[in-house]
Amino acid sequence: MNEKTTTELEHLRGLIDGVDQQLLHLLRKRLDLVAQVGTVKHAAGLPIYAPQREAAMLAKRREEAKTMGIAPQLIEDILRRLMRESYLNEKDVGFKQVKNDLGSVVIVGGKGQLGGLFQQMLSLSGYQVKVLDKDDWQQAETLFADAGLVLVTVPIAITCDIIREKLTQLPQECILADLTSIKTEPMNAMLAAHKGPVVGFHPMFGPDVGSLAKQVVVVCHGREADKYQWLLEQIEIWGARIVEAEPERHDNAMQLVQAMRHFSTFVYGLNLCKEEADIETLLQFSSPIYRLELAMVGRLFAQSPELYADIIFAQQDSQHAIGDYLDNYREALELLKRGDRDAFISQFQTVAKWFGDFAPQFQRESRMMLQSVNDMKTN
Repeated sequence: MNEKTTTELEHLRGLIDGVDQQLLHLLRKRLDLVAQVGTVKHAAGLPIYAPQREAAMLAKRREEAKTMGIAPQLIEDILRRLMRESYLNEKDVGFKQVKNDLGSVVIVGGKGQLGGLFQQMLSLSGYQVKVLDKDDWQQAETLFADAGLVLVTVPIAITCDIIREKLTQLPQECILADLTSIKTEPMNAMLAAHKGPVVGFHPMFGPDVGSLAKQVVVVCHGREADKYQWLLEQIEIWGARIVEAEPERHDNAMQLVQAMRHFSTFVYGLNLCKEEADIETLLQFSSPIYRLELAMVGRLFAQSPELYADIIFAQQDSQHAIGDYLDNYREALELLKRGDRDAFISQFQTVAKWFGDFAPQFQRESRMMLQSVNDMKTN
């Protein structure tokens, strides 16, 4: 490379550095403005996540990007990343308290990770939160005396026993709720143990989320919904989306969403282990989509085995869904053994037709995820 080229490159790179510095100042200004918006929303009790506003803003920026010769996906990726950062920061200023005459909140199992997350969110909203863990039952009567909400978040295997044996003498107006990933049995146990308001929740996320913005919380109504409506509003203020479901409908869905999915992921990891696969080599030869799949398998084994054993073993009916999955796997394997390529293509087309418009939707969504994987690989 000759001296003229070197000088020209250094000049251009200096200009790029200057633009990057301007971008940093603009990003700082945008984050400060978003923080001011957050303060106003919290004071007014508005949810931190406004889906219609977000969708409209992104659509407008994409159109503006087109007119400027910028890839619309580029500006959307940048803005979505900025919004994630903003959601993480918004909770630092706290949240509006929907019900200021509640009394105390007692979290049974509050020293666990999920209990700790809800303790944080409720405290940020101004509620007095007390924790009752496995070694604190001698204090239970005192802790429950002024409780307005008792939130149960203990391992699935002991949830119903705790409810039946320990939570039968709560104040009449106290709300009894749980955060269990199965709903039918815990709901029945709560309704039998407590004569006051009862509601069941299933947070569809792990305790390591940085923000509840865009997260889903399933709610199963129990008794006296008007008494706990404020709690649903509080959760929405945190940014989560409420999805209502009957306990049986929820549990049937969880057989596929959780039990079968987690079990098949467990078997995938078990097979890799028994094959003594070299993960470093797999990563070297992985496409972004396989790296993402491998990351989801590894994520499972980075978490509590007791938790996933509870999820998988708690629903005996999930054995049918898992058994059906195994039968379908065997049938597909037979196609491979026979070398029946045409039958494979036919089955593929049948499934693609069943997915319908969801298939291209999932392709678009996964493309965005893959961009994040590519960014991780280059860093």
